[in-house]
Amino acid sequence: MNMPKNSQARSRARSAARLAAVQALYQRHMEKTALARLLDEFHQHRLGKEIEDDQYEDAEVEFFDDVVSGVVARQVEIDNLLISKLAEGWSLARLDKTMLQILRCGIFELLARADVPLASVISEYIDVAHAFFNEREAKFVNGVLDAVAKEVRA
Repeated sequence: MNMPKNSQARSRARSAARLAAVQALYQRHMEKTALARLLDEFHQHRLGKEIEDDQYEDAEVEFFDDVVSGVVARQVEIDNLLISKLAEGWSLARLDKTMLQILRCGIFELLARADVPLASVISEYIDVAHAFFNEREAKFVNGVLDAVAKEVRA
């Protein structure tokens, strides 16, 4: 396992992995890319690479793989939890496609990554939401993940 030496570098690498996981799952959702091909594409061409003059942060590859593969493997369970926390009249289809992936990733970590503190999961995905959305949507991420956390990490 190549872990960055200091905790600050590891934290940045995990943040980059989370953002990349959301992007990968969005791509999978839109293009129906097979999981193995998707992971390979991100390993080869995205994680830590420069694309159109943007330097992508080095991501913790094993963490990225775990989140992406875990969301795919447990999507029905994750989606059922998510649906149970949406307001009446809301469905997954009504959610923005990027928002859906942010919430799926966050819920996966709450379910499967007990090694990651609850507060870290929620704050990290609020940060990811800020990369795509305004404060209102970030608060939505906070509310949904907090509600799921109360159920799965009681």
